[in-house]
Amino acid sequence: MLITRIVVGSWPRAERSRWNWSRLFGPPWENLIVELDDLTHTSGEWLRGTGPEADIVISSRIRLARNLAQFPFLSRSDESTRAEIEGLLHQHVSDLRLPQPLTYLDVQNMSELDRRFLVERQLISRELCESSGARGVGISSGENVSLMVNEEDHLRIQVLRSGLALEDCWEEIDRIDDSLEEKVTYAFSEQLGYLTACPTNVGTGIRVSVMLHLPALVMTKEIQKVYQALQKIHLAVRGLYGEGSQAMGDFYQISNQVTLGKSELDIISEVKDVIPQIIGYERKYREALVKEKRRDLHDQVSRAYGILRTAQTISSEETMHLLSSVRMGINLGLIDDLEIPTVNELFIHTQPAHLQKLRNSALESGERNVARACYLRERLASNNDVP
Repeated sequence: MLITRIVVGSWPRAERSRWNWSRLFGPPWENLIVELDDLTHTSGEWLRGTGPEADIVISSRIRLARNLAQFPFLSRSDESTRAEIEGLLHQHVSDLRLPQPLTYLDVQNMSELDRRFLVERQLISRELCESSGARGVGISSGENVSLMVNEEDHLRIQVLRSGLALEDCWEEIDRIDDSLEEKVTYAFSEQLGYLTACPTNVGTGIRVSVMLHLPALVMTKEIQKVYQALQKIHLAVRGLYGEGSQAMGDFYQISNQVTLGKSELDIISEVKDVIPQIIGYERKYREALVKEKRRDLHDQVSRAYGILRTAQTISSEETMHLLSSVRMGINLGLIDDLEIPTVNELFIHTQPAHLQKLRNSALESGERNVARACYLRERLASNNDVP
């Protein structure tokens, strides 16, 4: 439901996991069951570099936090209450009719490896991964939509899109939210708006995020100025995996912090309006690097590409750093035999859980470093082949 007014007090209201799309959609999905392991060889649509400003903007995301009026917050819920909430929302999430088929996964009975795999793909949060009790997630086949049940709130709805596409995210998530609100009663206050477990989400319950790749601002040490400017207008800067994560690979998530007293569209505009300025700064400093330090930049990019193609062992942190240089090099025309979708995939597919699922075995840190190097050599040897 869209909250249209901004004045507070006057608002209107360990086995392999399996994807089963059969019950929801009929033909051609009626016999389609996909192993979670199969996703190791694909990527979500949001990661394919096809959206607006995709050279710098990796993805846009909107998330809504919702709670059911008849149940206490999860912090005050016992196991039986959590199970009741999960059972109710499982049914309603599974009954959603979306443009893409959606399946529901039982996170409670999922292996830790599979849970971390979904975190790496941005489909569940670390909180849902690490919590306990009845909980689950509904995921669309293109991985653009996920609905987490019993995370911090009873329900977290998320929509992802490639590039700068916040309006598309909002249209999709608003439809999903309205569809669910026809079936359940949300915890809502006429004075405060939607009631959430965390006070900073009270109001609209919306979190608007844009993930940016900003290597030139990092290289020129201008990123701190951007960080300070965003803080002044009450926007948060986080790493690849959101709150509490580091900005590995020069990825930064820009998002709102407060939802109370503003409409959803106001919050979306606040985030959207600042992104073109950051894109402009990043392009400006990329051009300056090419003009003033082209040889050094080309050398850095070439070395990064060479190490990735030949290393015998490599850490996740080093991989992210080198892939960042390669990604910028592709966008600046310094590498012509590799495509952005491949590099975007490698950022995710070289993470620990993905590697272990690719190898179908648990790996210690040193073993993962060897497996990561082997995987990179195999993928980059085939250059532009995208699964």
